[in-house]
Amino acid sequence: MTELHDTLLTFDTHIDIPWPDQADAWSLHTDRKVDVRKCDQGKLRSVCLAAYIPQGPRDEAGHEEAWHRVQAMLKVINALGGHQDGLSANVCRTAEDVRSAFQSGALAIVPAIENGHALGGVPSRIGQLAAEYGVRYLTLTHNGHNALADAAIPRKDLNDSPELHGGLSELGRETIREMNRHGVLVDVSHTAKSTMMQASELSTTPVFASHSCVRSLCDHPRNLDDEQLDRLKETDGLIQITAMGSFLRKGGGGTVEDLARHVAYVAERVGVRHVGVSSDFDGGGGIPGWQDATETPAVTQALLKAGFSPEELTAIWGGNMLRLMEKAEQASISA
Repeated sequence: MTELHDTLLTFDTHIDIPWPDQADAWSLHTDRKVDVRKCDQGKLRSVCLAAYIPQGPRDEAGHEEAWHRVQAMLKVINALGGHQDGLSANVCRTAEDVRSAFQSGALAIVPAIENGHALGGVPSRIGQLAAEYGVRYLTLTHNGHNALADAAIPRKDLNDSPELHGGLSELGRETIREMNRHGVLVDVSHTAKSTMMQASELSTTPVFASHSCVRSLCDHPRNLDDEQLDRLKETDGLIQITAMGSFLRKGGGGTVEDLARHVAYVAERVGVRHVGVSSDFDGGGGIPGWQDATETPAVTQALLKAGFSPEELTAIWGGNMLRLMEKAEQASISA
């Protein structure tokens, strides 16, 4: 199993960066679940590092604060490439960049943003973030509705009603058009079902859920139900099953075996082409069997025990995500 795992282009599509930054991504000993050395130890080859923007007030001050923070975080992510003690990391903007990093033995780092609140209510900023920082996906919401869309979990502390826009706002629709234009994937994790379904209809490239699980196996508002999974198949989208115990098993306590069970459910219902894995490390993720990047081989072992072939593991671990990245890149060229 270890030999097989070592050959895979393992791609974890959702990891938060600690904030404020501690300048420790290359350090020998850190409290981070993911750093360059832990990735090397666990043969985690590629990571989407997300600039997480907490949902704040939907006013001018809240938008300005979010816009300032996302740029600061993306600057940190873009500065993580380098070489040290025989290890290498490359910040990657394309699927081909990721493959090249893998071939050279370097960790591939792909910048992303969690929460469209980061745009400060200005959809055109997505082009700037893609050009300056190489952002490859934007999670439309976090917990709490924003100016773009309704979230799966409203925030009482922000005086959220169950619905704000009935899915996407007009600003959200404009943002998705800008994302398509600039090759930025639409991430529907955290969004309300109405938002997800509307986004999948509007987007000219497939939408995906960077860190969600299956609602039929665990009835949590952050998970996707069967109708949503079917929509992903119809539109060639993707769900990345995530290592969050409360999303994997009702009441929490989910394990790496539960993660494999959710992957298997999606594969049986809509096909291996539409499922992958993510950790949500350093953002609350971590389960028995996969507590940090060093334990990544345990995920491969659990998937093998669940009956997946080496070819299927190649798709689940990274091939599916790379396909979506390429689709977004091609669409942006022709836009």
